[in-house]
Amino acid sequence: MVDRGRYEELARQLSVIGAVKRGMARALPQDCPPGSAIVLTVLDRHGAMRMSRLAELLAIDMSVTSRHVAHVAERGWIERSPDPADKRSRILRLTPAGEERLEHMSERYVETLAHFLGDWSDDEVDQLCVLLARLRDSFGDCRAQSVRLPHPPTVSPATPLTSTTRTSG
Repeated sequence: MVDRGRYEELARQLSVIGAVKRGMARALPQDCPPGSAIVLTVLDRHGAMRMSRLAELLAIDMSVTSRHVAHVAERGWIERSPDPADKRSRILRLTPAGEERLEHMSERYVETLAHFLGDWSDDEVDQLCVLLARLRDSFGDCRAQSVRLPHPPTVSPATPLTSTTRTSG
């Protein structure tokens, strides 16, 4: 069992992931905010699907999903076609323009990571990938289940989960 202090430090480190995500979002083209980018990424990874499935995979409300879908559809990056099984529903799929846009965004993401992690070794990057995948797997499908802890978590005032740790550099 890991010492509680290590979990507290992990909580602090995870709280600054938002800053990393915001930095990565700045690498996106201005006409493709992060919500739109994730729609394109999910459709590329999982293929054509209904909007309800997309909302489920994104773990966001249908109205928010609808706004993201409208944004990418207006730019011609996805198409919405009638679902043969239910004409009231639409099937979403990437267009060639969407695939091209996603490829461009992926290149910018990779360039951004290469810039900020340029002084990391290949082994360190590999280790980060393995550990992040393991972290994700440890949480499982958090959207489909409510997490029930054995005891209510106690957080000391000195280590709020929403605080950010500033470092010089």
